[in-house]
Order: sequence, then structure tokens, then C-alpha cells
Amino acid sequence: MTIPAAETFGATWPFAPHYFDGNGFRMHYVDEGSGDPIVCLHGEPTWGYLYRHFIPPLSATHRVIVPDHMGFGKSETPRDREYSLKAHVDNLTNLIEALDLRNITLVMQDWGGPIGSAFTLRHPDRVKRLFLLNTLAGYGNAEFDAKTPWFQFIRKHHEAGTLSEVLGHLDVNILSIMKIIGLENLSVVNSDWLAAYGSAFPAREDCIGAIEFPLDVLLGRIVPYVVEGFPLVDNLKSKPAMLAVGMKDRAISPAVQIADFRGIWPDRPIIKLANAGHFSQEDAPDVLVALIQLFVQGKE
Repeated sequence: MTIPAAETFGATWPFAPHYFDGNGFRMHYVDEGSGDPIVCLHGEPTWGYLYRHFIPPLSATHRVIVPDHMGFGKSETPRDREYSLKAHVDNLTNLIEALDLRNITLVMQDWGGPIGSAFTLRHPDRVKRLFLLNTLAGYGNAEFDAKTPWFQFIRKHHEAGTLSEVLGHLDVNILSIMKIIGLENLSVVNSDWLAAYGSAFPAREDCIGAIEFPLDVLLGRIVPYVVEGFPLVDNLKSKPAMLAVGMKDRAISPAVQIADFRGIWPDRPIIKLANAGHFSQEDAPDVLVALIQLFVQGKE
């Protein structure tokens, strides 16, 4: 079951739904505005709703594409697919090629960072610049910190055999899970917000994407695919990039984010958001929109 196409969650998500079937499942995306594309990539356990405050201002000057990854948001959750980093990159690649997007500005948070970076490595001709927020590309030779509150939580429940239970009820515990990961601005939480994030996961089998993402890191399953991209790392280094870090991130250590970014882009700007957490789109949307607008104008 997916969120109904016309659902707006109390008019907080007023964007027309679009669907792409080329990956063998219904992949939802927003497509607003015109001009050079800005593609916004979400992570765990959210969907395009995370960018609802970004789409109107950015689409005034650009074509804004916001896809929902397989198993998230208004996209379908097929039961017979592998939910791996490579699968998500392949899904994104097929969508971008079907829409023939070029001169892309990638805005990437959480898993959007590894997904967008892996795409850029393999398709540098389509990407113009990268804006990272609360994520890492994975190619800066920074040692990953698996002792953050989120990954301690994941490890504890994986070892106890209870991970599918605690992440299999995101319809009712989405807020508590996002607080563990790093949601600071609780003033955004109301019934529409809870419905928007929770209704993507009506049953345990709908949570498979959210369960598999952190296991990919914890169990090292992403390593071979990431390593495969290292010979292409100059395709990342050649792109303008900016990093915005919510310094209260409880999933990906801010120090690791900064080290990874500096390892690839030693001279590019880093903005530290003192009061934002992992979901900085919820905590500091106006600041981030202004940074992206400066970035795409080449004024960062």
C-alpha cells in the first residue's frame, strides 16, 4: 500500500503527483517549475515531504524534481526487490535518464548523499554541482563513526533480533525514531506532519526499505559498491560542492561529515548549523533554501 496520489496532508503537500514505471514499480516524484533542474534526495525514514518548504521558492527559478525512493513516501514498496544502495542508485539513474535531466544541482541528505554521489561518479555529464546536508558522499576516506545514538540503537536491536519490530511500526513511532536520529524543531509536529511521515508505513512489510537502509551500513553491505566507485572519484572532485551540517545530528557524526567532505573538496564551503539536527530541512528550512539559492547562483 502506498499513500494515495492525491493526498495533500491538510494542504501541506500541494504538489501534483508524477509517477515513473520504468523501474518495475511505481516511483513517485514531484516535478515543479522550469529551468535547470534541482534534484532533492531524501533518506531514512522520510520521503519528499521533507522538502516541502524547499519546493516553492526553488521552483520559482528552477525545475525542482523530488523523487521518493523505492519503499518510501508515495512510491511503491515491492516485496521482491533488493533494497541496496546500488538498487536505489539504479532507480534514480533510470528516472533521470527518462526525464533527460542535465546541468543538475543535487541536493542530498542522509542516504541521498551516497545515492547522489554514486550517480555523479557514473554520470558526471549530467551533474553540475552538489549540495550536501547532513550526509556524506563516502569518498573522502573518513572513518565512519558507528557509535552515534542512531547506530547504537540499530546495533542493539539487530543483535537482539528486534530491529524489524521497532522499525516495523513506523506508522505509530515515526516521531520517536526521528528524534533518535536527530529532529530538533518539534514545533513542526502536528497531526498533518505525523500523518505525512507515518502513513507511508501502514504495515510492517511496508517498512522494508527503512529497515534495510541502516543494516546496509551496520553489516557493511554497501562497501563493495562504494569501493567500485573510487576509481571515478575525480568526477566528484571536479564538481562545485557545499556542505551544510546540522551540528546536533545523532545519526551521522558532524565531524565525520566534515572530514569526508574535506577529503573530496578541501576548499569548498562548509556551513555549521548550531541548532539543527539530522533533519535540517525541518529544523532550518529558510537558511538552507537561502544557501541553495546562493549556491546555484555561484555566490557561495
